[in-house]
Amino acid sequence: MLKDWHPVLSRVRAALLRRGRTEHDADDLVQEAWMRLAHYQREQAVDNPEGFLMRAALNLSIDAHRARACRGEEVLLDDEVLVDATPGAEAVLLAKERMARLGAGLGRLNDKTRAILLAHRVDGLSYQDIARQHGLSVSTVEKHIAKATLQLTRWMEGW
Repeated sequence: MLKDWHPVLSRVRAALLRRGRTEHDADDLVQEAWMRLAHYQREQAVDNPEGFLMRAALNLSIDAHRARACRGEEVLLDDEVLVDATPGAEAVLLAKERMARLGAGLGRLNDKTRAILLAHRVDGLSYQDIARQHGLSVSTVEKHIAKATLQLTRWMEGW
């Protein structure tokens, strides 16, 4: 067994870099090849550990290249800026408080006005469909929705 592995590992790493591997990938491949050599040596004697290490690293590199070709291009996180679009804790808390306030405002509307507003805004029904369901004129539905919108706007104002 070799006593000084540093020059051997450097040569294997250099061979991987010449074949287009990044420094990070080359280091990972050398480490994986080293682990395979150590595992293999537990069961069998290795006459040429340096050759075994070089061949294992190159084979691992080829396998990684083939896997990348099948799965598509990898994105290195060092080259990309990741943006977390999730709202922060404060924004979530404020949104929950606004929804609670809006729920309280909806509770202050009379039943018919609330039902008409929700049918339009939540269920997406047209004024004509709502008028038909409630036996009202379209003009009356418009007035209910305008009244509810005005009351909710005032209720939420300045909050």
